[in-house]
Amino acid sequence: MDNQDVYQSPFSWRYGSPVMRQIWSEQHKRRLWRKIWLALAETQKEYGLVSREQVDDLRTHVEDIDLPRAMEIESEIHHDLMAELKAYAEQCALGGGILHLGATSMDIEDNADVLRMGEALDLIITMLDKLLSAFARRIEETAETPVMAYTHIQPAEPTTLGYRLASYAQDLLTDRKELLSARADLRGKGFKGAVGTAAAYADLIGLEKFPEFEASLSDRLGLEFYPVTTQTYPRKQDYLVVSALAGMGASLHKFAFDLRIMQSPLVGEWAEPFGKMQVGSSAMPFKRNPINAEKIDSLARVLAGMPQTAWHNAAHSLLERTLDDSANRRSLLPEAFLICDELLAVSTRLIDGLQFNPTAMRRNLEQYAPFAATERVLMALVRSGANRQVMHEKLRGYALSAWEAVQTGGHNPLMDTIQADAEIKLLLDDRQLKALFSIEGYTGIASERARQITDEIRKSVIAA
Repeated sequence: MDNQDVYQSPFSWRYGSPVMRQIWSEQHKRRLWRKIWLALAETQKEYGLVSREQVDDLRTHVEDIDLPRAMEIESEIHHDLMAELKAYAEQCALGGGILHLGATSMDIEDNADVLRMGEALDLIITMLDKLLSAFARRIEETAETPVMAYTHIQPAEPTTLGYRLASYAQDLLTDRKELLSARADLRGKGFKGAVGTAAAYADLIGLEKFPEFEASLSDRLGLEFYPVTTQTYPRKQDYLVVSALAGMGASLHKFAFDLRIMQSPLVGEWAEPFGKMQVGSSAMPFKRNPINAEKIDSLARVLAGMPQTAWHNAAHSLLERTLDDSANRRSLLPEAFLICDELLAVSTRLIDGLQFNPTAMRRNLEQYAPFAATERVLMALVRSGANRQVMHEKLRGYALSAWEAVQTGGHNPLMDTIQADAEIKLLLDDRQLKALFSIEGYTGIASERARQITDEIRKSVIAA
């Protein structure tokens, strides 16, 4: 935190890692600007436009960022890139005069932004791999642990805990593919001047030499360039990147929202880690609020709206360029990545420390799993020669009565009631009914498919 007498964005100190904040820092941005100016001068030297001594001078001062001086100049000229350019030129007695030769501002700014997005995506993908590895460990631990499944937030049929966790991990594997695709497809503007025609560069070196000139710059910066641009690279790229980030946010939001439901005492099967000194409420000392899961959902909700802004930036960049995107991109891109950084860090801590309550799991299964067995009993009765419609009505009546008993705090009497039915006893004996009510064998493919996801995670993460 810097000066706390003025507003500080929570992303400057509260949310996101120091590494991600450094990527989007003013210092790093200006360091990249200087790197690009230096690469431009080095390439122009190959075409006899600048001297070795001028390039050496620029290289000597490329790291000498003087932010106070640049801000002083900007206060006078109201152009941040030109202010940095002047500050850099002041430091370079030999090379300063040839800085930015043939370039327009977006030749520098846009390429720097894409370089930053590449660094930020690399960090996000690394963090996502760490989270997926944590999911794999917990899925393996719980692949065969039976739990009650819920549809419409109502008890449904048994599943396994590992299978439920695998559903979140599967979504995150999809997000990983989208993020890897966005990273692989990243392209800079290149060096094409004020409207994308590269006319100024063509005048300097000759039109026929421009392709190799730009290819040399691409190699120096380690960045592919769009073949066609306007004054900027297509803002569609921002939309695709931010949408991939928001897609991951949706997956993490669902996981966190489910955790909040499962942590509720009414279900009570999960709990996020809670520190010994942690305070849950200023008024109620007993509270153990799921504050980390709530933070994930809160930040993910902000992230969800960001693709809309990126969409408007792409759609409203009229003709060869307007400034509809300029101001909001200063916060849109950094904060989209900082939110994802925070979401991944918190989610990894939650998965690593997530607590499961076996007593609550058993209680919920004992209360509600018998209702799911009615489907198995019905099928067995029909196979034994019973009328399906008659048996369906009989079982429905028993189930409704048992539900009332459970809701008033009693033991679920459904199996006992069905076993006492004389008509059913003629078709199914107690041993058969007990087997039909057994949870074992009624979680289907759950454990097998859960482990399949862990295998996929390990292959993906190890391959990376």
